[in-house]
Amino acid sequence: MNELETTPVCNCNRITHRSEKERKALLNRCNRIEGQIRGVKGMLEKDVYCDDILNQIAAAQSALNALSRVILEKHIKTCVIDRLQQGENEVIDEFMITLEKLMKK
Repeated sequence: MNELETTPVCNCNRITHRSEKERKALLNRCNRIEGQIRGVKGMLEKDVYCDDILNQIAAAQSALNALSRVILEKHIKTCVIDRLQQGENEVIDEFMITLEKLMKK
């Protein structure tokens, strides 16, 4: 384990302000992802062919990755920049930990 993985990070008191349009778009993406996951569960319950299930899982992973990219972009353009401008340079370490988690396979 490297130093970044052992550094505890809790941002329980932080919030991100989103417009109603942004919030609705993100929630719509989440709803579609939730439906895909329910689809995987249903396929397992029905003993569907493995390849079909794997394709559905790949679609759900792709949708999660797309959601991550949208949130990551917003985070960089707002949260990270705002905190850097306020002199909170620890945001860089926090961001690097987040990136490491996102890039794990």
